[in-house]
Amino acid sequence: MTTRRMTVAQALVEFLANQWTVDGEVRERTIPGMFGIFGHGNVAGLGQALKQANVQDPSMMPYHQARNEQAMVHQAVGFARIHRRRATFASTASVGPGAANLITGAALATANRLPALLLPSDTFATRVADPVLQQLEHPHDLGIQVTDAFRPVSRFFDRVQRPEQLFSIALAAMRVLTDPAETGAVTIALPEDVQAEALDVPEEFLAPREWHVRRPAPEGWALTAAVDAIRAARRPVIVAGGGVIYSGAEDALRAFVEATGIPVGTTQAGGGSLAWDHPQNLGGVGATGTTAANRLTGEADLVIGLGTRYSDFTTASRSVFQNPDVRFLNINVASFDAYKHGSQLAVIADARETLTALSDALAGHRVEAGYATRIADEKAAWDAVADAALAPTEPRPSEGPALIGQPALIGAVQRASDPRDVVVQAAGSLPGDLHKLWRVRDPLGYHVEYAFSCMGYEIAGGMGVKRGLEAMNDDRDVIVLVGDGSYLMLHTELATAVAEGIKIVVVLIQNHGYASIGHLSETVGSQRYGTRFRFRDDAELNFERGDFLPVDLAANARSFGIDVIELAPGPHAAARLEEAVRAAKASSTSTLIHIDSDPFVYAPDGGGWWDVPVAEVSELESTRAARAEYAEQRKSQRPLLG
Repeated sequence: MTTRRMTVAQALVEFLANQWTVDGEVRERTIPGMFGIFGHGNVAGLGQALKQANVQDPSMMPYHQARNEQAMVHQAVGFARIHRRRATFASTASVGPGAANLITGAALATANRLPALLLPSDTFATRVADPVLQQLEHPHDLGIQVTDAFRPVSRFFDRVQRPEQLFSIALAAMRVLTDPAETGAVTIALPEDVQAEALDVPEEFLAPREWHVRRPAPEGWALTAAVDAIRAARRPVIVAGGGVIYSGAEDALRAFVEATGIPVGTTQAGGGSLAWDHPQNLGGVGATGTTAANRLTGEADLVIGLGTRYSDFTTASRSVFQNPDVRFLNINVASFDAYKHGSQLAVIADARETLTALSDALAGHRVEAGYATRIADEKAAWDAVADAALAPTEPRPSEGPALIGQPALIGAVQRASDPRDVVVQAAGSLPGDLHKLWRVRDPLGYHVEYAFSCMGYEIAGGMGVKRGLEAMNDDRDVIVLVGDGSYLMLHTELATAVAEGIKIVVVLIQNHGYASIGHLSETVGSQRYGTRFRFRDDAELNFERGDFLPVDLAANARSFGIDVIELAPGPHAAARLEEAVRAAKASSTSTLIHIDSDPFVYAPDGGGWWDVPVAEVSELESTRAARAEYAEQRKSQRPLLG
């Protein structure tokens, strides 16, 4: 057996450079690059290995800087989503705080079922210099370190305690990264001394290796049961989730619903599975859904869950499915999701393969004419409501100058965008408004991270999306919508965008606080407490009545070196925003557009509900009233055992 003398880090870098994902006719590098922030834990290990690879062959494992470890993972996740989970980035961080900063990113990747490879450094395996800088010390267990915190937020975790362990650990990690049912954060903890240790590496370990994405077809008995259930249903509805996008099933879904007439409600991850104006697309379903999707899903006797994990927003906290005889036909590559809601109709298979098989087996079958008419009527009614919400309107007076409402703001960005542009969002009030109002025109055009809904994801995630598009020679624009609360959480990757010439369009919405939680706070009787960005009142010891903070976020963004367009409050805000977005799209560099909005203008109600408990007893009348409303809403919840 031919071997090469290499350090663990050098071997890992070259190994990762030679891993390939194969999905049908598509073959691409599984790990096309690595993000890294260096410290004493990885500078002599992975840092040296990346430098050596760059000298030998710059294309072997391209290195990318970042300004925050969490943001590295966000970029990897955005990249993975746009590549339909076939590729992602690796991220290396140093011991202690550097590693800990990766944990939020790991949780986000796992919650969204999107692959990301994390390589946090660990303290000395030999403990020769115990304790080292940034090491935890638990007297009852000296082996526990920061990296152990990755275990509950990773789909795979292991630690390379000895150089010889690298081979089995690296191969096991790749299996999980490329498995559609198991993927998420994959964490390999690397002690700083082991990274720099040498071993004899077999050439076979370093040779190109292919990982074929599984696309299992439905088993015969399961397909038969599914066909029988669909034929028997009078009011079937499809809930399309992220699995439709990841399996590339959008064409198969369109063909299936056009043949059968079955309507579709989409989850956040499923946005783009069907064009917004398709006759069978009812829009978003659940807590932030449309009246069309929620009414028909509420009456459905068969819910066909297609690649969805059924989050509480999708089910409206188990209140949206109101038919007492509803059954769940769940099609999912992951058995964990296929059996949710006690389904006895679990088809554990790929979404595209299953839709193709169902189309053949259901040839000639179509929903009843009366139901088809109802679908068309509900869709038309919601589209009219959305048209009014998205239309340019004159701002109404708020606490100061007239400000544009968020629905009209979304409408302006939509009108200025191109059909294939990608909108990126994650947290605040925007995900709900976009779920109802953003009209997705391309399968990859909607990227709202809503499994973890991580504040601060937007800019880094949008950069990951743009990197992914560039890797595919796709020149469409990425439009990041972010509120001031989320922007303040993690905006430093703007410096990375400048450094690498990554073009994104950022629309920064200034509403002087946490708009989403402010609204939610009102519904639970807490009157927006702690959600406003104001000066602290030293007499009342709160932030309720002070003046707005004089924070200049436009100047902050400009300081990173990107172009900034400031839109002052006043009339014709929607038209001016449209012009700004078009100008930003025409530019060759990143642009941030700063606009003030009115947080008290809400998107139209879609009839959904979200279970957020209200204090059972209170001295506040507002809380007592909210508790009464909460008790009434909970009556619509029901166990789902279909």
